[in-house]
Amino acid sequence: MSTPAKSLVCIAVGIVGTLGTSLAMAQAVSIPPAVEATFSNLSAAPAVKQALAFLQADDANTLADQKTITGIAAPTFNERKRADYFLGRLKEVGLAEVHMDSASDVCGVVRGTGKGPLLLLSAHLDTVFPQDTPLAITERDGKLYAPGIADDARGLAAILSIARAFKSAALKPVGDVWFCGTVGEEGLGDLKGIKQVFKDIKNIDGYIALESPTTPNEEISFQAAGSKRYRITYKGPGGHSYQAFGLPSANHALGRAIAGISDLQTPKTPKTTFTVGTMSGGNSVNSIAAEATMDLDLRSNDNEELTKLETQALDIARAAAVTENKRWDSDKMRVEIVPVGDRPGGSPSPNSSVVHALWMGVKATGGVPKLSGARSTEANLPISLGIPGAVVGAGGYSQGIHSLDEWFDPKDAWLGPAKALVAILGLVGLEGVSAPTLQKRAP
Repeated sequence: MSTPAKSLVCIAVGIVGTLGTSLAMAQAVSIPPAVEATFSNLSAAPAVKQALAFLQADDANTLADQKTITGIAAPTFNERKRADYFLGRLKEVGLAEVHMDSASDVCGVVRGTGKGPLLLLSAHLDTVFPQDTPLAITERDGKLYAPGIADDARGLAAILSIARAFKSAALKPVGDVWFCGTVGEEGLGDLKGIKQVFKDIKNIDGYIALESPTTPNEEISFQAAGSKRYRITYKGPGGHSYQAFGLPSANHALGRAIAGISDLQTPKTPKTTFTVGTMSGGNSVNSIAAEATMDLDLRSNDNEELTKLETQALDIARAAAVTENKRWDSDKMRVEIVPVGDRPGGSPSPNSSVVHALWMGVKATGGVPKLSGARSTEANLPISLGIPGAVVGAGGYSQGIHSLDEWFDPKDAWLGPAKALVAILGLVGLEGVSAPTLQKRAP
């Protein structure tokens, strides 16, 4: 690999707009010469070549792990059976200090040889599917179909393969590398698992999330789409639809709120979104509803826009109860607004050590690196804390995520663990080969 004075690759990405006005700028991934030299040395190191050859040879084992993990039901808040299995596997692949924390996250470590940085690599244990969902895997046209086959069984399997590669090639990092399978990433899990990991493992300097490969293997996501989630419930007196006509209806109040929220205007850049994901209310066709509930999801990769949207949506929700009462000259309708999710977001510069390392990892495995749009993942937490972090696919390709028709294409899937391993070694350093490119943060 050559080491020019500067390697500059421009990627057009949107940045924060003001009062709904989009402003586009070209942000650049600019690889410092010293970083290029580090990865050139790594690529030439016999131990690294041995580890990459191992990952390619281990591809079938990784896919077998992925299939086994897929078959263990792990809905959010009920991941324990899969966590127990993963705990045993982390011990089997030779990690040290393997343990389950109070949230049921499962972690183990490869300790470094000196006072290097601490890097965390994780994939999530939970899925969006109910406990009784059939999880049998079928194969058609080279693709594997099953709920959760990619999200995030692939990430968990990739972690096991990377850990095996460390052991097989006797890699000795300078810094510590923690590997974790986490709970509560999906839905109302509200990042419970990764929040606990960051409480328990002190002084994390960098972070990589291995996620379902819904984009080409070369893409790196460095922005975090923050979200606010609310359960909004309207409560009134209820009554018979004919005999008690004239009382306020919880269903009608809910309808007013949904109509108002649906008319909100949000900027395209930064991407800011809303949806009423679920709703329920009433108990019969001939009753005035006494209670009605909706779950509201608000998202943006800009915290200011997210706060603005949150204020607008909740004002509409409160006003709906007032309007429903006014319509019937009543004071019986009330609204309860309960937060059920808070994922911090952020739009850092793409020129972080973790993005640089993943960029060079993609190049070292023959790909053309690209930046992708913001995602809502476990990386939200470190990004919001100012810790260098990013999300990458764990290898292969998938579509239909969160549906019963989810599928995974395993072609060249070993490249996912391979690019991650190269990035990891670049960040934490490899004894006798390279110093860490990830800086230790102030305690």
